[in-house]
Amino acid sequence: MNVPVFRPSPPNLRRGHPAEPSERARILIVDDDERNLLAIRTVLEDIADVVLARSGEDALRQLLKGEFAVILLDVYMPGMDGYETAQIIRAREQTKRIPIIFLSAVNKETEHLIRGYSMGAVDYVFKPVEPVVLRSKATVFVDLYMMTREVRRKARQEQELLDANLRANAERLRAEQELRLAEQRQAAIIQSLPLVLYLEDREATPRMPKFVSGNFTAVTGFAYEDLGTQPTLWLDRLHPEDRERVIGALQARRDGRAYAVEYRWLCADGSYKHFLDQAVLLRDAKGNPLEYAGTLLDVTDRKNLETQLLHVRKMDALGQLTGGIAHDFNNLLAAVLGGLGLIERRIALADDQRKVLEMTRHAAQQGAELVSRLLAFARKQKLEPARVEMDNLSGTVTQLLTHTLGGLVALEWELQEGLWSPYADETQLELALMNLVINARDAMPEGGKICIACRNASVGAGGDAATAGDYVVLAVSDTGCGIAPEMLERVTEPFFTTKAVGKGTGLGLSMVYGFAQQSGGTMRLESRLDHGTTVELWLPRSPEAARRPPASAPADGPDPRKRARNILLVDDHEGVRATTAAMLEDLGHQVTTAADGEHVSQLIQGDDVHSIDFIISDYAMPLVSGSEVIRKLRAVKPGLPGIIISGYADTAAISGAPEGVIVVSKPFTPAQLQDAIAAAGHVGG
Repeated sequence: MNVPVFRPSPPNLRRGHPAEPSERARILIVDDDERNLLAIRTVLEDIADVVLARSGEDALRQLLKGEFAVILLDVYMPGMDGYETAQIIRAREQTKRIPIIFLSAVNKETEHLIRGYSMGAVDYVFKPVEPVVLRSKATVFVDLYMMTREVRRKARQEQELLDANLRANAERLRAEQELRLAEQRQAAIIQSLPLVLYLEDREATPRMPKFVSGNFTAVTGFAYEDLGTQPTLWLDRLHPEDRERVIGALQARRDGRAYAVEYRWLCADGSYKHFLDQAVLLRDAKGNPLEYAGTLLDVTDRKNLETQLLHVRKMDALGQLTGGIAHDFNNLLAAVLGGLGLIERRIALADDQRKVLEMTRHAAQQGAELVSRLLAFARKQKLEPARVEMDNLSGTVTQLLTHTLGGLVALEWELQEGLWSPYADETQLELALMNLVINARDAMPEGGKICIACRNASVGAGGDAATAGDYVVLAVSDTGCGIAPEMLERVTEPFFTTKAVGKGTGLGLSMVYGFAQQSGGTMRLESRLDHGTTVELWLPRSPEAARRPPASAPADGPDPRKRARNILLVDDHEGVRATTAAMLEDLGHQVTTAADGEHVSQLIQGDDVHSIDFIISDYAMPLVSGSEVIRKLRAVKPGLPGIIISGYADTAAISGAPEGVIVVSKPFTPAQLQDAIAAAGHVGG
C-alpha cells in the first residue's frame, strides 16, 4: 500500500559489522510500493541479506529459491494480498515455520488483527513505524534463525561422527574375536552414559529392537524383557504431541535412509524424558541392506539448559525494553502531574471540578506506580540498601497487612534463632513481602495460613541459588491452589498473571524478582497444584558496618528551603519546562528558561548570566547534555549550585555529573524539588 513506511531514522541506526555473505541470514520484504521496499532494505540490510518482492506471486517464487529468517509482508497489495500470501506460505511444509510480520497502514480494528494472526502472523506493525522498532523486531528473528542454523550444523557434525563410529563398529563385527572385545569395551563406557545402542530390522512392526546394549533400564525405567511382553510399549508411551511425527520418521526409514528424530517418552517413573533417536542402515559386503543400527540418547538435561537459557535471554530483553521506555513515561508523567499541581494552586475550583482534578491526578500517580514496578522488574529502580532489622520488619509488615488479609487468612512468622540481618532497601523489601502475601491470600479463597519463614543460608562456589556468600532467606508459603508446571517459567514476566481477568496486574512477582536481582540476591519459586506455593527471597547478609547512622539534629539558623533563587531552567521538553517553571515560581523563585544548550550558550554571552545563582537542567537533551550545560555555566560562574532532573530509570547511569550536583528523578513534587534545591545550595555554598 502506498503509505510511507518510516519516520526519520536516527543517524547511528545502521552502524555495525555485517557477517560474511555466506553466513548471513536472508529477509524477504513484500510490498507493491518501490519506496517502501527501498526504505525497509536500507534499515535492515546490515543485519541480513534483503530480498525484495513486489507482489504475493513474486514472494512465493522467492520462497522456492531458499530459506528466510523472517518475512515482512504488506497487507494490501493488488492481486494476491498479504492475507492470501500468508495463507499459502503457511500451507507449504517447507515455509510454514518462517515468521511473518504484517505491515499495514490501516485496519487496526481487532477483527483485522485477529484475521492477520489467524493467517499465521507473529506480529502486526502499523505504518509509519520507527526504524529502530522494525529493526529490533527483525533482529530477534534473524538471531533466532542463526542460532537454529548453528544447532542444525552441530547436529549434522554429530551425526557424521556417529555414522562413522557405527560404520567402524560394523566392520569390527566381521571378526568374532574383535567383536567380543569391542562389546566389552563398549559395555563399560555405555553403562556410565545416558545412552542405549540397538539393532533393529528394517520392517519391524511394531517397533522391536532385536539387540540392545547400554544401560537401558537406567534410561527408561523398564527392563529390555518388557519390550517382548508388551510389543506396543514404545509407541504407547510416546508423548501425544510427538506421536505422529515419530511414526512418520519410522515409516520413512523403509526407504533405506538414515534418520534422526527427537521426542518425549514416558518413563516408568511417570516422568517424560527427551530422547534423540538416530540410526543408520547397515549393509553387507555386496551393498544389500541388513538392519538398522542406532542410538537412543537421553538429552533431557540439554533441553532443560536450552529452556533456561532462552528464559534468561527473554527476561533480559524485557528488562532492557522496560528500562528504555521509562524515560519517555517519566517525562509525560512529570508534565501531567506538574500541570495538575499548577491548576490546583492558581485556579479556584468548584467541588465537582476539584473532584475531576483529583481523579486525573490519581490516574497519573497510578501511571508513576506502574513505571516504578516495571523498573523494579528491569532492575533499574533507585535503591537505598541498608541493614534491615528482622524483628522490626515483621512487625511493620504484619501491621500493614492486618486489615488486608481479613479473618479467613492467618499470617505467621518463623524467625530462626540467631537470624542475620539482610542488606536491602527496607521500603522495597516491605513492598515485595506485601506482594507475596497478597498473592498467597488470593490463592486461598476459602482461607488458610500464610507462613513467612526466615533462615540463614550460605552458598559456596558453584551454588545454584546465587553467587557465593551469606544470605538471609525469606520464604513465603501458602496452602492454596498452586501454579501449573507449564506456567512456572512465565509468572515472573511483566503483565503475566494466573488470576482471572481484572483480578491482577501481573506485576507483583516480576517486581519481586527484579528487586531480588538488583539487591544482589535471587528468587526461587516452588509450587504444586492443589498443595500450595513457596516463594523464597534470597538477600545478601548485611555487614555490621551497614547500620543506619543516627539522625542528626537540625542546625540552628534560617531555613535554606525558604531562600529565593534566581534559577535558570533548561529542558528540551516543552511541557516539563512550562510546568516546572510554574512550580518554581510558586515556590518563590525567579525563573529564566532555555530549551537546549544552544540557548544557554547565547545566554552566557549576555549580561543576564550574572544574576543567575542556581541552575536546573534536564540530563538528556539534543547535542549537549545537562552535565555539559552546568560545566559551561560554571566556567563563567565557578561553584554555581545546581541539580539535574532526569526521566531515565537508572540515575546511576548519568555519567560525568559535575561535583555537588544532585540528580532528581521525574516525576517530582514541589516539596521534592524544593528539598533538592536546598540540598544542592548547601553543597555548592
